[in-house]
Amino acid sequence: MPGGSGRHGDRPRRDDVVELRVHGVSGAQPAVILGRARTRQVAGDDSGGFHRTDEPDGTDPDGVTLEAYRWGDLPSGTVVRTLAMVFLLPFMLSNVAVWMRPTSRRSADGVAMLCRLLALNLTALYVVAVAGIALDLVAWRCLGEARCRGPFDTMDGLDGRHVGQRLAVLALAPIAAVVLLRLLGARRPRPADHPVWAVEPLVGRLRAIHVAAALAVLDLVLLVARRAAGATVATTLLLALGAAVLLACVGLLAAPGLVDQVAAARTATRSARATGVAAAGLTVATLVVVARDERDWPSSGGLPGYGGIAGAVLLSQMLLLVLLSGVVLWQRGRVGGRAVLRRGLGAAVIAAIAVGLAGALSAGLAYQAGELLGGYRGDGGPPLPYRWTLLAFFLHMAAAVLLCGAINLLSRRRRYAAAAATAARDFPAAPPEAAGRLRQVVRAVARARFTEWLGVLAATYAVLAAVGLATSLLGLTGRHPEELALVVGLPAEAVRMGLTGGTYLVAVVVLTLLAGGVFAYRTAWFRRHVGILWDLGTFWPRAAHPFAPASYADRAVPELADRIIALAGRHRGVLLCGHSHGSVLLALAVLRLPPQVRRRVALLTYGSPLERLYARLYPAYLNEEMMREVGERVGWRWLNLWRDTDPVGGWIFYANRPGDPPPDAADPAGSVDRRVRDPRSLLAAPGDKRPPPVRGHHPGETDPEFRAAVRDLVARLPGSGDG
Repeated sequence: MPGGSGRHGDRPRRDDVVELRVHGVSGAQPAVILGRARTRQVAGDDSGGFHRTDEPDGTDPDGVTLEAYRWGDLPSGTVVRTLAMVFLLPFMLSNVAVWMRPTSRRSADGVAMLCRLLALNLTALYVVAVAGIALDLVAWRCLGEARCRGPFDTMDGLDGRHVGQRLAVLALAPIAAVVLLRLLGARRPRPADHPVWAVEPLVGRLRAIHVAAALAVLDLVLLVARRAAGATVATTLLLALGAAVLLACVGLLAAPGLVDQVAAARTATRSARATGVAAAGLTVATLVVVARDERDWPSSGGLPGYGGIAGAVLLSQMLLLVLLSGVVLWQRGRVGGRAVLRRGLGAAVIAAIAVGLAGALSAGLAYQAGELLGGYRGDGGPPLPYRWTLLAFFLHMAAAVLLCGAINLLSRRRRYAAAAATAARDFPAAPPEAAGRLRQVVRAVARARFTEWLGVLAATYAVLAAVGLATSLLGLTGRHPEELALVVGLPAEAVRMGLTGGTYLVAVVVLTLLAGGVFAYRTAWFRRHVGILWDLGTFWPRAAHPFAPASYADRAVPELADRIIALAGRHRGVLLCGHSHGSVLLALAVLRLPPQVRRRVALLTYGSPLERLYARLYPAYLNEEMMREVGERVGWRWLNLWRDTDPVGGWIFYANRPGDPPPDAADPAGSVDRRVRDPRSLLAAPGDKRPPPVRGHHPGETDPEFRAAVRDLVARLPGSGDG
């Protein structure tokens, strides 16, 4: 019962304040958030609930009633659901990319369109990969002349059937894979009555378009193979209709404002549904025609035309990726470490990772399936486009490692100089015995400042899309990767090592993701470090790929807003305390509060990535204008605590460092940010064995600075003794 009084009830007092704490992506337990051994749930459910201490005194040292909102199980929850996210990771990343669009309207529309086309391409690649296993490897090779390892060389008598019948029967595997995607994409957390982003109608349209495109691609694989023995009226007509359906899917996504604008919603919905129905009918007709065509099939090592279709899908995604990178890099304006990501470059980088991961997983699946079944013996390996894709994946991974190392070295001097200046300012009279400790602090600050160089790293990595385009083009020429060695003057063994390395890298990535999915659910420590990917990736709703995991923010944010409204009606005020990603959820919840509630609310954020990361990665949404609106809605009863040692959180409006010029006195945002020295001292206090730790991005509810901020904000709430 979000927003209700809770199953245990709350004391109807109006003279106190509730401190509502919201954790970050670490998914801490209520006892940890509240600092109490015993807690009880007062609202919500097991996935997302509000908790209070079950001890006699449920207040903090300042007399404020403590309450915690735990949302950590909303993005994951069960092992099955978490593992589903592992397999949907490329789709999830392509969906995140569309929210990284730049602020420029023209560029934003272009980025959104290209991201949606890339998402559609990922669905097509998924179908092509599954069809490669079912149709090319099993139906054509294993049940044909290749004779794979048992039991795939017989499969309940299918080996005695005509080729067309084998293909028609095993084409049910890609269809089942599409149905599985449809079911996984339909799973979502318990929805709120009023979601944050009203995108479910858009998801329905995208889902119909993606299913239609998937079926059309499968039809093309079957029909192109059948036409290799000669065209007939039926195959020609069906092939033309399949191409028309696929072009219609592309057109629906490419038409400006057709799928996502309210004015065109009815037209887009009808068009998407009609396309889906047409694709389903076309698939049935294709299966019937292929199964009943008794003509002889051509003799070839692989399914006729399959390699060309796979190459075309891989080439089109590279072209789209290059266009996307060009759109965000071509914008006018200053390009700097802090400004470059605000131009939407994050969309190109995340899309490149999604495309690279999807291509590598598809190629790795072909390789591993071929090794398992023995279906590629004597044919030189899987289809040629997959071999080039694996080589490109290996080159991208190697280039990414080199880029990170190079930028780390190039920025090291500047980062350490700035860190040394920060440490000298914080500890101007450090005693000699604290020299080692001081060096640790300098290293922590220098490492945290590497975040400032992510823009340069992203700009460089976006250019690497040309590598994938080049390998895709080479794959269409019919040349083998080993021939590349002759062109560049390298031994062929070097290219073979790259192919082998790419295969092993894909296997390592898959195993890592699977292990991460399991341990992120079962182990709190692992989730704190690896589960961040799931929490951040599933924060955004599905505006590009309908089979991505559903957004948990559509439940968490309205649930928070309802609870705040309920608490404000029973208490003097509500102090909202959000750590890390929790500060983002609270900021969005504040925007949903009615005016009579906002007057009784204050906001405390700490370790917040709102400006340092989110405003740069999502400049069209979580920008300074949005954050100023949050400040105005709470009457600027807002304090933000940040540390120089924190690689994630930072200041929101002004750094307010010692020595910085003071902000404009007329700007209320100038008093929001408070820098917290970290650590508090270099040496251990009398009676302590160890000096205070470097806190970095860890929460600090027990820190003196946090408690001082709580007292300050409580005093600003209406009805306080001081106000």
